[in-house]
Formats: sequence, structure tokens, C-alpha cells
Amino acid sequence: MLKFDEEEFTAQLSSAAALRPGIEALIAELDGKIKNVYFLGAGGSYAEMMPYALLLQTKSTLPGAAVIAQEFVLAPDRSFGEGSLAVFVSATGSTPDVNTAIEWAKAQGAITVGFTGEAESPFATSLDHVFLSTARSYDIQLLLLVTALLRARGEFPDYEKLADQLATLPKLMVGVARQADSKASVFANKHKDVEYIFVVGSGNVWGYAYLYSMCVLEECQWLHTTRVHAAEFFHGSLELIERDTTTLLFFGEDETRPLMDRVRDFVELYSDDVTVFDTADYALEGFDPAFRALISPLVIGTAASRLSAHLELVRNHRLDVRRYYRVVEY
Repeated sequence: MLKFDEEEFTAQLSSAAALRPGIEALIAELDGKIKNVYFLGAGGSYAEMMPYALLLQTKSTLPGAAVIAQEFVLAPDRSFGEGSLAVFVSATGSTPDVNTAIEWAKAQGAITVGFTGEAESPFATSLDHVFLSTARSYDIQLLLLVTALLRARGEFPDYEKLADQLATLPKLMVGVARQADSKASVFANKHKDVEYIFVVGSGNVWGYAYLYSMCVLEECQWLHTTRVHAAEFFHGSLELIERDTTTLLFFGEDETRPLMDRVRDFVELYSDDVTVFDTADYALEGFDPAFRALISPLVIGTAASRLSAHLELVRNHRLDVRRYYRVVEY
């Protein structure tokens, strides 16, 4: 496959799954000390943590939320402070908005924990608890963290079974990438000169729809996009759909799937350019069906990563090229 190193890919995801003992030890250490959980991020890191705030909100009585770090520092919840668990992720360890939020959170008395691959970064060295891996995504780590916390509270009795199965994901995600590759290539070649893409998601893949629109299509490809949650689609956004509107739908398998069905039914009536990436299309042989919805963010992210590789090629626009981000002062 184009720009796909299977050995490196599986090693990265395996390094994330290998964090299980350390995460379990941390949750045991903090058992009974956490009054609420906040996932603080910026851009992609904020979006990537959305599914796990949602998981906490829907499976636990422990309060939790995903928040935009810079805004939260200026206008925080009054309940944030002693007893709060502040969770962070960072690929580079050098995002100013995130690193400032870590120091601020510690000053409020919160317990800070984060995931990165950069051991010597300001991000890693400032956290109370840091977990290092080579993974460039954080779905496995965050899923382990939240479900271990739920297990400790008696709210997720199947934790051990799920955690055991997460170790099978590296090989399964290779299969997802291979299966998604042809659809990704077709989409990229068809839309290499398109000026506008409409991106829709819901539930625990809404975060990835948000991330993909902002951090890949806009930041890395300079494409104009509209990103909208499926539940909000019919409150204004539907008016932008025309016959030639390029619409990209990300389907997961959680309880919000009917929201996406409704959007698809509509756009397929009024647009001739609809592409669906659906986690239900991937067999995930041997993975317990009861847990499929929980890993939808990782599945959709793996599938869409093939889209990124092909867009980079056909548009002759490298994913690491920026005009402004980390290039100029702002």
C-alpha cells in the first residue's frame, strides 16, 4: 500500500496496548480520589479525546467532559480543581496551548496524566503521570484509561475481556487499512481538484469527523470544508447540499447510528457525490461484537488515514506542508 509500513504500524499500536499494566496501576493508585475527569486538548488532541469523554458520560455517574484547553484556562468550570483528573495527549509534546493548560491544571490542584511519544518534551516532563509509546493515535490508551476507571467504580465489569482483546487490534487494523485503501484511492482521484468537502459524523466518531475536517483537509490539504454533527445537520447545514456537493460520511456503530442513517437518506436524494466510510464494513475477525462500538474511533481513523495518503499523492501536496501553522507568529 501507498506509504504504509505494516511493521511500523503494528509496532506503534502494540506499544499503545502495552501500556495496560501502567494504566491499571495508576487507576488503582487513584481509586476513590477522583471527583471528575476533564480531557483538555487543542485541535486534533481535543477532537481525539471527545469519544472518551462521551464514553464516560454515557457509562458512568462520574462527571467528565472534553474541553478546548485555551478556552478552559480562561473560563474554567468551577468544579475543576482538587480531585479533578486532567487528561492530555500530544504527538509532538510542544503544542503551547496544551502545555500551558497542563501547568495551569496543576496549579489548580488537579492530577495530570498524559500520553505522548516524546519523552523529553515540555509536555512529558511537566505531567504528574506520563505514558510513552510510539503510537501516533491515542484511542487504545484512552480506551484503557477510561474503561479501567469504570471497572474500578464497578461500572464496567467486562474490562478484563476488553483489555485482552485490545492486544489483537494491531493486526486487525492492518486489515482495515488494506480494505479501505481502494475506496480511499477512488475518492482521492475523483476529488483531487474539488474545492469544498462536507464532513458528517456522530457519537464516538464525531470527534474524528471534526479532526479530519480541520486537521487533515484544512490544515494539511488547504481544502475548504464544512464539518457538522449528524444531529445538527438538519438545523441549517442541509441547505448547502446540491447535486455536486462532495459529502463524506463517517459512520460508527454506537447508539447514535440512526442519526447518520437519516443524514445519508437525505444527502443521497439530493447529491450525486456521497462517500461513506462505515466501521461496520470491516469484519474485525475474532473481535467480540459487544465491543465493536467502543473501537469505532480507531477503525474510522485507520480507514481515513488511507484517504490522507492518497490525497497527498494525487494533489501533490505533502501532509507536512503548512503556510502558517508553526511557521509564522500568531
